[in-house]
Amino acid sequence: MAEEKHHHHHLFHHKKDEEEAIEQPAGGEYGGEAAEYTETTVTEVVSTGEDEYGKYKKEEKEHKHKQHLGEAGAIAAGAFALYEKHEAKKDPEHAHRHKIEEEIAAAAAVGSGGFAFHEHHEKKKDHKDAEEASGEKKHHLFG
Repeated sequence: MAEEKHHHHHLFHHKKDEEEAIEQPAGGEYGGEAAEYTETTVTEVVSTGEDEYGKYKKEEKEHKHKQHLGEAGAIAAGAFALYEKHEAKKDPEHAHRHKIEEEIAAAAAVGSGGFAFHEHHEKKKDHKDAEEASGEKKHHLFG
C-alpha cells in the first residue's frame, strides 16, 4: 500500500504533456513565422445615467406600491371605525368597548393616511431624480 501512488486531481493541476502543449506557440497557419500573442481583457464598470435612471424608476415604483397599501389601510381602518361607531349605538351594553375600538381604528386610519402621503412625496422625489438622471429635465413655468 505504501508503494501505490495516489493521483489527486486539483482544479488548476495539469499533467506534464498538457503543460508542454500549452508552452509551445502555435505555428503560423496563415503566415510563415511563429508568433506569440498575449491578450489582456480589462473590464471597467461605469455608472451611466441609464443605471441611475433605472434605479430611480424602480424606487418610484416601490413608493407607488407602498402609497397604494397606505391608502388601502386608511380605507379599511376608516371603515372599521365607522362600523364600531355604529355598533356603539346599536349595542349600548358594550358601547364603551366599541367607542375605544372606534378611536383606535380612527388613529390607525390617520396613521395609514399619513404613510400614504409620505410615500406619495417620496414617489414624486424619485420621479424628479429619474428625470434629472436621464437628462430630460423639464422646465416648468411655476414650479
